[in-house]
Amino acid sequence: MTDILTPALQADNIVKVYDEGPARIEVLSNVSLSVARGEMVAIVGASGSGKSTLLHILGLLDVPTSGSVSVDGQLAVGLSESRKSAVRNRSLGFVYQFHHLLPEFSALDNVAMPLIVRRQDRDQAREAAHEVLGLVGLAAREGHFPGQLSGGERQRVALARALVTRPVCVLADEPTGNLDRHTAHNMFELLTQVNQESGTAFAIVTHDPELAARADRQLHMENGRLVSG
Repeated sequence: MTDILTPALQADNIVKVYDEGPARIEVLSNVSLSVARGEMVAIVGASGSGKSTLLHILGLLDVPTSGSVSVDGQLAVGLSESRKSAVRNRSLGFVYQFHHLLPEFSALDNVAMPLIVRRQDRDQAREAAHEVLGLVGLAAREGHFPGQLSGGERQRVALARALVTRPVCVLADEPTGNLDRHTAHNMFELLTQVNQESGTAFAIVTHDPELAARADRQLHMENGRLVSG
């Protein structure tokens, strides 16, 4: 059993370099950070500062040139792709600017899909999906298809899908970037509520100062370096 003091997510001395012909581009330079269980951390910075690259490495979707990432106490360095996939599926959830819902599936079935893919009993998966859709305020809309939902509702479905596996941490890349201000404000409220009620940690890349201000901690990136936080 993982100790409760073990960080949900930890990165140590992450370096990411792209070699493009004669050019050597260092996108991340010795970035270290830790996200505690139940904590909401906002990663902010100008476009091109390395925020999204860092998030992809934290989510084990990309490989650092050097450095290490631990998820829920498990060191990801040296793991095979199948083992990394298992760690992602077990311990991490993902929310993106664009929701990537399956248009032919209802909200309920979109949320249940990660559990069904893991061969969980379909009825149990749908029951879990119903529960988490209630958490994000969409229980009454679970039978609707993405085309019948507003942009804010679709993003709530995407958040529910990220939460249904009960991850230790959700990684969110500009989760309000495609929403109008009113809908984005409602999403801010929801993210804060879910963080507090579920105890799930959040690491959120955002340009939005209002969302960043709601986080427990802000990490500022500049030219591939963590300059504060």
